[in-house]
Amino acid sequence: MSMFVGLGFRPHTTGQALRQALVAAERTAQRSWPDPVSFEALATAADKHDHPALSQLATELGVPVVAVALVQLRAQDAQPSHHVPARYGAHSLAEAAALAAAGEGAVLVAQRHISTDGTATAAIALKFSPEHST
Repeated sequence: MSMFVGLGFRPHTTGQALRQALVAAERTAQRSWPDPVSFEALATAADKHDHPALSQLATELGVPVVAVALVQLRAQDAQPSHHVPARYGAHSLAEAAALAAAGEGAVLVAQRHISTDGTATAAIALKFSPEHST
């Protein structure tokens, strides 16, 4: 099993805000799924994947950043959000990115968590290996 972290953020977000949202989502995920699971990747919209704060966080965690195509984001079943632009499907970018990166059959184990400054969100999806039954 692997966890995929979806991140949504504003252009002026910081690494601290991204990490804060991630830590909150990780706590929820651990309550939902207490077995040890590794982060496979961070994921966000393709037009945000090279943001410096995101790159810094990925380097610190030692994981890649997955750039999710807009069409994939819009196809995900994520919470509606009036803060998210229509180009992302007007629903949680963090949730949609996590689900899209994890792939078909992924389960959201942490819905979006928002940093205290409101500039970053994180959600976590779990992808089961083929030999694992749910």
